[in-house]
Amino acid sequence: MSNLDSPKEIPELGILLRYQDKPEQQNFVKFFRALPQKEEGTIYLFERDANQRRYYTFHGDDALYIAQAVYKTTSAIKYWGGDVAKGLPTTSLTHSAAESFLRDALLNKQLRIEIWASKKGTGQWSVIRKASPGNLQDVEDYLFVNSNLTSAPVVMAVKLASSAEQKTVGVSFADASVREIGIAEFVDNELYSNFELRSQSLLIQLGVKECIIPIDEAHKDYELIKIKGVLSRCNVVATERKRGDFNTKDIEQDLNRLLDGEISVAALRKSTEFEMKNAMSACACLVKYLSILSDETAFGKYSLKHHDLSQYMRLDASALRALNLMPSPQDGAKSMSLFGLLNKCKTAQGSRLLGQWLKQPLLDIQHIRERQDLVQVFAEDTELRQSVQEDHLKSVPDMHRLAKRFQRGFATLQDVVRAYQVIIKLPGLQACLESYSGDDVQKELLDRVYISKLKEYAVNLEKLQEMVETTIDLNAVAEHEFIIKADFDEDLLALREQINTARERMDKEHLKVADRLNLDAEKKLKLEKHNLYGFCFRISRADAGVIRNKSEFIEYATQKAGTYFATTSLKEFNNTWTDLSNQYEKKQNSLVKEVIGIVATYCPVMENLGGLVAHLDVLVSFAHVSVMAPVPYVRPFLHPLGEGNVELVDARHPCLEAQDDVAFIPNDVKLVREESEFQIITGPNMGGKSTYIRQIGVIALMAQIGCFVPCSEATLTTFDSILARVGAGDSQLKGVSTFMAEMLETATILQSATSKSLIIIDELGRGTSTYDGFGLAWAISEYIAIHIKAFCLFATHFHELTALNEKVPHVRNLNVAVHVGDDKEEGARDITLLYKVNEGVCDQSFGIHVAELARFPSTVVRLAKRKAEELEDTGATAGREKLVTKFTKKEIHEGNDIVQRCLGEFGSTDNENMDPQVLSQKLDTIRTKYEPEIQKNSYLRDLLASLC
Repeated sequence: MSNLDSPKEIPELGILLRYQDKPEQQNFVKFFRALPQKEEGTIYLFERDANQRRYYTFHGDDALYIAQAVYKTTSAIKYWGGDVAKGLPTTSLTHSAAESFLRDALLNKQLRIEIWASKKGTGQWSVIRKASPGNLQDVEDYLFVNSNLTSAPVVMAVKLASSAEQKTVGVSFADASVREIGIAEFVDNELYSNFELRSQSLLIQLGVKECIIPIDEAHKDYELIKIKGVLSRCNVVATERKRGDFNTKDIEQDLNRLLDGEISVAALRKSTEFEMKNAMSACACLVKYLSILSDETAFGKYSLKHHDLSQYMRLDASALRALNLMPSPQDGAKSMSLFGLLNKCKTAQGSRLLGQWLKQPLLDIQHIRERQDLVQVFAEDTELRQSVQEDHLKSVPDMHRLAKRFQRGFATLQDVVRAYQVIIKLPGLQACLESYSGDDVQKELLDRVYISKLKEYAVNLEKLQEMVETTIDLNAVAEHEFIIKADFDEDLLALREQINTARERMDKEHLKVADRLNLDAEKKLKLEKHNLYGFCFRISRADAGVIRNKSEFIEYATQKAGTYFATTSLKEFNNTWTDLSNQYEKKQNSLVKEVIGIVATYCPVMENLGGLVAHLDVLVSFAHVSVMAPVPYVRPFLHPLGEGNVELVDARHPCLEAQDDVAFIPNDVKLVREESEFQIITGPNMGGKSTYIRQIGVIALMAQIGCFVPCSEATLTTFDSILARVGAGDSQLKGVSTFMAEMLETATILQSATSKSLIIIDELGRGTSTYDGFGLAWAISEYIAIHIKAFCLFATHFHELTALNEKVPHVRNLNVAVHVGDDKEEGARDITLLYKVNEGVCDQSFGIHVAELARFPSTVVRLAKRKAEELEDTGATAGREKLVTKFTKKEIHEGNDIVQRCLGEFGSTDNENMDPQVLSQKLDTIRTKYEPEIQKNSYLRDLLASLC
């Protein structure tokens, strides 16, 4: 794991675990073993203190998990209350190591967390914090103090209802980071296929981390089993709750408390949202699960919205993986994913918004063009772009998280100062944007989207700025002290004068000791505030000899940084300074609460400002990436939904071309309605087929989020969805084979694709026998080409599939070029992959060549070539059998009848004793006689052609 404390810090904890007071251990073991069985996927952390150091212990299966996942060895495990056979497995993590583990467990491993603590001296343990992938409320300020939360934790609940007439699905979701609750409800069919399509889009568009469903105690509820399958494919944690949690008895009252105070009960009852009974049931469960009502600071702060799926492009889980939109925990280089490539954002809220946009490409052409216009402004004006990024956005904190700290009562004076520092920079950002010297249309756009709103927020925050400057000592901030101004209160002023006097005495003592030891006060002898010893002196270990065996100096410790010591006078001054500082802090606490309370009233404005900053950050990031790419991106022209074609010149894959030591070879793309809607791409393994089809999907998505694209020219239609079947893998734990996973993804495509969709299919049918695979590939291709008529890119090694263009006019065959040189030696060929896509068919896959590149043993390669040649010799008959599937039974019957008559006439004489020349003449005569009939029969024509 990354960012964990080095295991070298653990031995003292190991000693602690081994030699703790035995009665205490025994009592804890009894308590732990008496706990009820916990929910699967939950980790318990037990918070402890030793020598003023906080650490955490893990027990039972959790200890084994930590040993394997963190330490990679079981030697970190100790056994409380016995030996290996009878004792309780136990291990531990330091506080900082536990924080890193929890971040990974919640954000990447999809585990649930419970942190337990005991009251001192009682030995009674209770849960103090709970968290799950979709609910980070209890640990947000605990885990992300020094790191940004770059993805919003969204949790969703689902409620199904069935009646004689129809089945209804209600969903509700919540993003507690922005205090928003959303609902949706739709009618479904008997098989819940509509739910599968809509829920996948909803899960992906919202970035849902966790989904709450009713508990299925008998494990026989078909609908819930189907839901779990969808959640599994979308990599979302399923959490089961009692059906009673979905009761809507109190939902009206609860929402009235949570929603904006301007919404009355009467208005809520009349709203469209409240009529969605199943969605309201899901909402009730969500409110209870998140314990929102236990946080009084949330009252009146939530908003309720009806999520409209139709305003965004639909993406399924397969497309998310195929296009590599979001980074996986295993991704080493940031640019391996599209998010990593485009994320040049300077703020946490910008990074979160980028992740949201990638999952919610737009369908509204006007909105897309507005984003493109703004990207163009920042792409063309380098000075403006760099100034916005480096001088203004770089120092903006996470405004949503900051506002939430004020709302929940966790804020400090440091947070007040952080908010103030943003406010005083607003005029500078405003002036920077106003300095743009482009045309009037672009100036008007900048003013409407950013400048006018910045002016409004600056005016709204003026009073807050004045209050901070009046009450907080901003001079002390430079020394990382966050205090109320001394002259704001008479008692504070008196204490501040005494504190300053104590500090002046310490400074004088510093000069006096430097003189006494003959050391430079600035370079050799340092006066520092140590977190353990308070104010003390520090000298290097090389100079430490000057204080040895001198009673006037009190030596504290020698560490890597040097030797720490003090004098009796400095110690007294430090104690005085500490006492006075504590008094000052107590005195100012009431004032601090008052200041923080006032700042909390400005949270809505701060959140709106955070949203505006995020929007600006993402578009400037798009401009930065577009300009700084190896070959600059271009602005694509977009046709409205269902109109126009796809024509890309010198298209490239943005993530691949950004990799080091990669010289990407661009290709043109032309998808024209009624002419080349369906394209079959054949070619050798490793030739670039998959890259070619995926890059088109990536470019289409980039265009619809408003970004420029990696081409020299680009014209696209707006797609309502991107559907993919690429690289399916099996999952033995879920009982899903490779082929089943492939069929599930393909079924989703066939059910949800429209003529306005983009379909990407790579190597369909390879998970089963050749004949079954080819049959499915042909049938699916024909269905998409004839019935759906969507733009489709189909990469395959089934070369026979290219015959589809004879049946369907708008099917085009493309191939990835490969140069085959002369034989260097018997059975060997010089093969060069050119990575260029051309018109036509490639009839070889060169799979054995790839095996050679992978350094297969030469004996294996030779055997593979020999077997391939044998199969090619015997495969002609199989090939002729496959041709049968292309013709009608009537054509085959008539062709066989012609063959039978030819053979009957030829065998009517004694051919064995006939002269070869006469026999040849007889064959020519028969062929000439039947030639007109043969030419009229397409089955015989293909059969004879295959024999040539």
